[in-house]
Amino acid sequence: MEEQKYNDLKLGERGAIISIIAYICLSIIKLVIGYISDSAALKADGLNNTTDIIASIAVLIGLRLAQRPPDKDHGYGHWKSETIASMVASFIMFAVGVQVLIDAISSMLDGGKESPDIMAGYVGILSAIAMYFVYRYNKKLALKINSKAVMAASKDNISDAWVSIGTAIGIFGSQLNMPWLDPLTAIIVGLLICKTAWEIFSQSSHELSDGFDENKIHLYKDVITNVNGVKGIKEIKGRNYGNNEVIDVVILVNSTLDIKEAHDIATHVEKVMMNEHGVYDVHVHVEPN
Repeated sequence: MEEQKYNDLKLGERGAIISIIAYICLSIIKLVIGYISDSAALKADGLNNTTDIIASIAVLIGLRLAQRPPDKDHGYGHWKSETIASMVASFIMFAVGVQVLIDAISSMLDGGKESPDIMAGYVGILSAIAMYFVYRYNKKLALKINSKAVMAASKDNISDAWVSIGTAIGIFGSQLNMPWLDPLTAIIVGLLICKTAWEIFSQSSHELSDGFDENKIHLYKDVITNVNGVKGIKEIKGRNYGNNEVIDVVILVNSTLDIKEAHDIATHVEKVMMNEHGVYDVHVHVEPN
């Protein structure tokens, strides 16, 4: 099972690399056309894609570091490396988002600005189509290897597609004697960048502080309670190591059982959780009842 998870991490690198290539191409095109056409919205979208490059590189580095086996000072392995990388990326994304907002507001307050060239709008539409196909690929890959990091990347891909559509709408709308619509769209793009950065930071900090999904705790509690020989659960806790779930549980068994019988029940709990629910590791402590 552990070898398969390492293989999945290796496969997940492909999605990160494809995202990096796509974002590099799109950010260059958007920034060049944005400056040529004088579109604040398209330039903001291009800067958004530069943060996506950083985020994708962080995911790639995290996936590679997470593949390193346990060593003398990392007894649990390096699974949390991608979570740390995601948090670093969120700081960079937030900084760029704030800069986009400052530039867009300054552009809006600058009177007499003309509408950008309509070519910028077509670039926005083509970018949205390209990111949609990248999203489809990464989502399919994430489901195949059960990777939270790659699934998060796919969600970032589809959000970027929507941002590009919004950018195009703002540029086309500015052609109708509403030049203020272009910087307004840039402000919205900046807010979306900051929102994405906050969501990545929240999820990363939650996992790094050993936060765990309460709904899954309730689910696993019911599953373990239904295992033959388990009379109840005294305590159950969960934590994440990257994409791996680790469960600590104290189960109650009949006090008349001998050590071997109690151990067999604990082993059965471990197998059910790992084989049927994909939990990476289960620590079971047995107490008599």
